[in-house]
Amino acid sequence: MNERGHVENAVLLSVGIAVILEGELAIPTVEALLAVGVPVTLGALFPDIDTSFGTHRKTFHNLATLGAFVAFPVFFGNLHYVWIGVATHYVLDMLGNIRGMALFYPYPEEYDIPVGVAVSSKWSDAVTLAVTAFELAVIAAVVHYDLHQPVLEAVAPYV
Repeated sequence: MNERGHVENAVLLSVGIAVILEGELAIPTVEALLAVGVPVTLGALFPDIDTSFGTHRKTFHNLATLGAFVAFPVFFGNLHYVWIGVATHYVLDMLGNIRGMALFYPYPEEYDIPVGVAVSSKWSDAVTLAVTAFELAVIAAVVHYDLHQPVLEAVAPYV
């Protein structure tokens, strides 16, 4: 997806996650939107830094980058939601378009899931919205069914 698609995805995810966490549109939802939305948006934009530094869809579009953002809050106690933005960026790139990502960079092979459209396609906005809806459904299921609890319990001794 292009930069605009990633921004749309991040903003919609931020609002959706805030509503999922708070259950309604009220003042606590606005607070959750700021607490979660800003880091998610920054995380969603981070992988495309490799358009200026390195090779696009390789240097920062890989599992090592995602792992670093997942580990960061465990070791440093901040940037808790940035990894969600990075992960959803990858999901949008993998499901939303036809080009893959070098998930195991510096190994150069690009992997993809062949269901997306070209970035220049007239359908790219619709695909972005569909992928965003899918991501929100997964997040809602994780929160609603407490699927995140085992992970939180596993990392609790380190936080």
